[in-house]
Order: sequence, then structure tokens, then C-alpha cells
Amino acid sequence: MTPTHFAFSSAFILGLTGLAFHRTHLLSALLCLEGMMLSLFIALSLWTLQLNSTSFCTAPMLLLAFSACEASAGLALLVATARTHGTDRLQNLNLLQC
Repeated sequence: MTPTHFAFSSAFILGLTGLAFHRTHLLSALLCLEGMMLSLFIALSLWTLQLNSTSFCTAPMLLLAFSACEASAGLALLVATARTHGTDRLQNLNLLQC
């Protein structure tokens, strides 16, 4: 495994462990998701550059577009949660209560 592949895989794993174990605030969960998507985007971009094929060139841009949509939906949920509950702590959220 090259150092570049190790760096991107470890960045993805760190984002995944942060998402799994440090779930106190909604903002920290969204930041972990964005870190995972950024590492996936850079890894996919490097993979398409190493293959030298034009058929995979749109895959990183498609992933980046989905990442932007995910970020905007997450921020909208963060604002809605902060307005209704007064905080973004995940322990205060209950899906059974509306």
C-alpha cells in the first residue's frame, strides 16, 4: 500500500470512527460525514488519474455533486433542529416525539 492510499484510507476510517463514537452534536456528525466524502472524492480522483481513462472522469464530479447536496440537506436539518429544540445535541432528539 502506497503512502497516498494509506493516507486517504486512514482519513476515511478516522471520519467513520468519529461518526460512530463521538455522536454528541449534530454538527460534529456532519463534519465527520464531510471528511469522509472529501477523502472519497480525492481517492476517486487519484484513481481516475492513475487509470488514464476518460470513461471514469465524471465519477468524481458526480460524487462531489452528491456531497454538496448532502451538506446542504444536513445544514437545513441542523438549522431546523436548532430552531425547534434549541440545541443540536443528538441526545435531546427523539424521533417518536414531534
